[in-house]
Amino acid sequence: MDEHLYKVVELVGTSGESWEEAAACAVETAGKHLKDLRIAEVTAMDLQISEGKVVSYRTKVKVSFKYHPGVHEN
Repeated sequence: MDEHLYKVVELVGTSGESWEEAAACAVETAGKHLKDLRIAEVTAMDLQISEGKVVSYRTKVKVSFKYHPGVHEN
């Protein structure tokens, strides 16, 4: 059996429409910069409010991807 190592990063996506769209935004943007995305776990959702109205949905997600040494170094 092959063994793999995965890295997890936490991201916050935003949307003017919905929490689902905010999560999709985070995952789709991450997919443009990270290889081999595997799982996205929603960990929190909140709203930005202005003058008593919702102006933005925010979804915090933990995204895991296959770790390739030397490629995703910070």
